[in-house]
Amino acid sequence: MKNLIPKRVMEYIIITFAVVLMDVGIYVFKFPNNFSFGGVSGMAVVFSHFIPMTSAQINLVINLILLVIGFIVLGRDFGVKTAYVTVVSSLLLNVFEKVFPMDRALTGNIMLELCFAIILPALAAALLFFENASGGGTDIVAMIIKKYSTMNISGALFAVDCVIVVVSFMVFDLTTGLCSVLGLMAKTLLIDKSIERMKLNKYFTIISSKPDEICEFIMNGLDRSATVYHGEGVYSHKDKKIILTVVDVRQAVLLQRFIDEVDPQAFLMVTKSSEVVGKGFMSYI
Repeated sequence: MKNLIPKRVMEYIIITFAVVLMDVGIYVFKFPNNFSFGGVSGMAVVFSHFIPMTSAQINLVINLILLVIGFIVLGRDFGVKTAYVTVVSSLLLNVFEKVFPMDRALTGNIMLELCFAIILPALAAALLFFENASGGGTDIVAMIIKKYSTMNISGALFAVDCVIVVVSFMVFDLTTGLCSVLGLMAKTLLIDKSIERMKLNKYFTIISSKPDEICEFIMNGLDRSATVYHGEGVYSHKDKKIILTVVDVRQAVLLQRFIDEVDPQAFLMVTKSSEVVGKGFMSYI
């Protein structure tokens, strides 16, 4: 139980860092340039030209509304971490607005700032994915659409973001609208890469002096299974238990950490697998 506390604290430290990274990209590079390539922040940029509120304030209101809807519609699947990200991100944007007010673009180089407006939130999204969280906002809308339709997450997000980009053409100048289109395309590619990464699994071959402890962790700690077969060391002529298992990328990190703790001398072979078909993984088409 003692080991779970620092792990949980570290998870939220990483999530909080990701939120800061995401909000810097949004507040410093996205808001001042009126980039509106999707997301609640993109909606806030558009609405700020019709409502006497700042983009950060509108972002807070929309996120809180979506947060409540998410809990009502999605229930427990919505996730505490996503709620944490949504609240902290919205509040942090308002703190930035009070402490570091910005009335114009940082550099005046629109393409440079577009790159940072895409890259920083993308890095944040990768960290959030690693910790089994999401950025909230239109992710919640996409999750609701996915629940009640046949669309996948990336398709639902693209549909929602397209509406925001189209509106940006009506509100802002052509350059800003085109930059928003470019941003949406880059964002969509990053989402597809993330989904591709989600399908990635790792195949472990483990030779250890403590196979029972490792198998116990695989079954109860990771909720996976494994196959054990017997081998013999050529040099030592000692009987060995060889463990074969397949886990996802996140579980692979946890498994490697556990093995390093219980048996630092264990022999591991780890292979990337782009597709695993069978019980617990993908189904045959």
